[in-house]
Amino acid sequence: MGEQAKPTITYDDFLKLDLRVGKVLTVSDHPNADKLIVLQVEMGSGQRQLVAGMKPYLDDPQSLVGANIVVVANLEPRKVRGLESNGMLLAASAEVDGRQTVVCLTTMSAVPPGATIS
Repeated sequence: MGEQAKPTITYDDFLKLDLRVGKVLTVSDHPNADKLIVLQVEMGSGQRQLVAGMKPYLDDPQSLVGANIVVVANLEPRKVRGLESNGMLLAASAEVDGRQTVVCLTTMSAVPPGATIS
């Protein structure tokens, strides 16, 4: 069961995305939501806070600490249940053995925080 295809975008549309590597420094539960986690992420030019709906899909959210994740760095900041999120982590999602699975996108090798993704 696949998701419905999204509209085709131009290469110029793709270039508008600022995808960067972020190193997860800390992970904590969101104080006002059961399914959200709050990540502090080093982006090379400083730290950012991200709020993500990953808690139901992680056996141990602390396993993300130290991971190099893929972040949409130029997403407009947004309040999520009272906390500001300054970017979005990218994750792959699929139904596996009848269960929804969501996995954070990470790098195969060590790269510095803030490295650009193209």
